[in-house]
Amino acid sequence: MRRTAVALTLLTALSCGSFVGSQAVSAASAPAGAGGGGGGRGTNILVVGIDSRAGLSAAEKRRLHVGGKGCNCTDVMMLVHLSQNRRRASIVSIPRDSYVEYAGATAPARSGKINGAYAIGGGPLTVATVEKATGLHIDHYLETGFTGFEQTVNNLGGATLCTDRPLKDENSGLDIGAGRHLADGNGTLRYARARHVNLRPGDLGRVRRQQRVVNDLLARLTAEGSLNGPISTARTVRTLLKTVRTDARTGLDDLVRIGWALGRLRADRTEFATVPIRLFDHRVPGVGSTLVWDEARSAALWDALGADRPITGDTRIQPVAEHPAPTDPARITVRVDDADVAAALRGNGFAVTDTSPTAPAVRPSGPPVVRYATGQEENAATVAAALPGSRLQVDPDLDAVVEVAVGTRPVQVDTVTYDRNVADGAPVTADRLRCAEAAAAAGPAGAARPAGGTAGGTAGGTGPTGRR
Repeated sequence: MRRTAVALTLLTALSCGSFVGSQAVSAASAPAGAGGGGGGRGTNILVVGIDSRAGLSAAEKRRLHVGGKGCNCTDVMMLVHLSQNRRRASIVSIPRDSYVEYAGATAPARSGKINGAYAIGGGPLTVATVEKATGLHIDHYLETGFTGFEQTVNNLGGATLCTDRPLKDENSGLDIGAGRHLADGNGTLRYARARHVNLRPGDLGRVRRQQRVVNDLLARLTAEGSLNGPISTARTVRTLLKTVRTDARTGLDDLVRIGWALGRLRADRTEFATVPIRLFDHRVPGVGSTLVWDEARSAALWDALGADRPITGDTRIQPVAEHPAPTDPARITVRVDDADVAAALRGNGFAVTDTSPTAPAVRPSGPPVVRYATGQEENAATVAAALPGSRLQVDPDLDAVVEVAVGTRPVQVDTVTYDRNVADGAPVTADRLRCAEAAAAAGPAGAARPAGGTAGGTAGGTGPTGRR
């Protein structure tokens, strides 16, 4: 009888289109963007996290490790596209320092970091600016703040954090070892906010970590049956709405439909990506260091979403390099004991020291050997990509330098292509992004490292106006 009553209550709510009431923030008045006149195909949801310290006590700031001055701007921004047939979801992160033109009727038009739109006009201008920048219509809007994010993760039973290397960031308080970790809301916030980690500092790595959190949280809720039907999904949505605000166009019925659809998706039909970037440190007077989108590739991304097409496998969004490199050759110091090979690698962008004057008189037989220290695996792989057929060899006596010892076999030097968008934000399906299951076992959330709020198995990766 009780189950029947719950079902009738839910059906009544859905049929009446009940809204969130006092938790709503008005984005309904936001004008449509350049391509936002119609509803388009599928459903677009804008999800943002706000960087605001308003209302936080000194003790809360210390606990959350969010000291400093807030900007009352968006710190996290994800555009979720649910296909018309509800069989695919594409989740695209929009870096906070993206340099865009704000929506609105000001003359001349005003440009700045996309996270600044919230400080100027709150949720409505944020929605309108995203619509203007992407040409997509935003159907629903959700936002939360620091404490809301922490409570949301706690209310949903914690989150999975994973990294293949230790991660530490004094600014966010993150300090975790390699492996898979079950974290409470505090630890997850530190993981999601970290921008100054020892591994690939910056916004793109941070954004990829945020995507992993969302991916694994969605996978766990699905596995636990929290999204397997309208009743269980409604319970989960009501939990979410305790700490997340919506716009006036987004009701319980909308969120139940969206959550239920997400819960039925296969991992290979859920996609994650970051907007492709062309300039990573574009300096603008009065604005600072910004990110400039790759015009052609980002346009292809928005075009695919507008046409309700998959974004993975689209070479317009992510071109396939003939010889891809996992790291930037310009940041790799290489010692090479052959003058011709040294010159060719230098022409390929590597920072090369020619050690041919001290090379052995008799070369060892075989191909070149690429020697590297533990922790330099990706740099060594980049050097090896430029020297097809070379052999990799760990050398504990080396530091951050990669050494190339040329043998008797003729050496070919290929031109490698480093694309930071590939390293940190290429379109990928959820099954490839998800934390590995075979990593170290975890203890209770918050138990292992009080400073990070985490306990401990893998996949690695990485604010308002600010530095990357």
